[in-house]
Amino acid sequence: MFRPNRQLNKRVELVVKIVFATFAFVSVATTIGIVLTLIFETVAFFQEVSLWKFLTDTAWTPLFANPKFGIFVLISATFLTSVIALMVALPLGLLAAICLSEYASPGIRRWLKPALEILAGVPTVVFGYFALMLVSPFLKTFIPGLQGFNALSAGIVLGIAIIPMVASLSEDAIYAVPNSLRQGAYALGATKRETIIGVVIPAALSGIVASFVLAVSRAVGETMIVSIAAGQNPTLGVNPLVPVMTMTAYIVQVSLGDTPAGSLAYKTIFSVGMTLFLLTLALNIFSFWFVRRFREKYD
Repeated sequence: MFRPNRQLNKRVELVVKIVFATFAFVSVATTIGIVLTLIFETVAFFQEVSLWKFLTDTAWTPLFANPKFGIFVLISATFLTSVIALMVALPLGLLAAICLSEYASPGIRRWLKPALEILAGVPTVVFGYFALMLVSPFLKTFIPGLQGFNALSAGIVLGIAIIPMVASLSEDAIYAVPNSLRQGAYALGATKRETIIGVVIPAALSGIVASFVLAVSRAVGETMIVSIAAGQNPTLGVNPLVPVMTMTAYIVQVSLGDTPAGSLAYKTIFSVGMTLFLLTLALNIFSFWFVRRFREKYD
């Protein structure tokens, strides 16, 4: 007859707890280290540059002889490319999610969803060259004033790159809606379209919005696509036909190694990184609040 060794089991459980706690501590410690690095270097930057100039200057030229530090130049470019990307990704991703969950047969869904998610595995540098070498020349045939590097093609391809994120997460949220809600709507005489719009989408709204917010964070933090296709011209404005420089593109430019470590120009990448971190943090906090609020509403 098998008799479990309780003392041995307790020791094994203790070791497992210690290992898992170590992994959790490493993750938390890494996050804290990243945040502290950004804070310390950002504080050092603002000891040389006033916060008022950082927020009010209308030019971003930290590498010039007469440096300017207007962060809104980079924020406007990041906002422009992100908005274009979201105009592409959100409707297409949501429609793809509805198709997969509500209209596609199980057989089609089994191969169509993995095929869509393969797009998420394409390296972003490939997307960048795709935007530069194919999308921009194609758009020039319809938009004569479009320049070689521009925010429009970068935003469109960025939107294509984040479609799998929106589609996959939204499809999971829609697919998780209880079938009894659909059957109840059908019993009341609703059509399939009316059921999807009036019952399924509202019930899955928290998950859909979470996918949208994650897509926004992904678009804001994208590096290679905008660095290759959007150019590196810090221009304040919302004209998608000209080259722009996003926050991530500037970080790439300075991180190439030509800027001396410890210089003021070097410290700017940490101030830009902190700004980017705060933007994405605000988006994630909003996502958590929205999901919790609507989950409580429909529970």
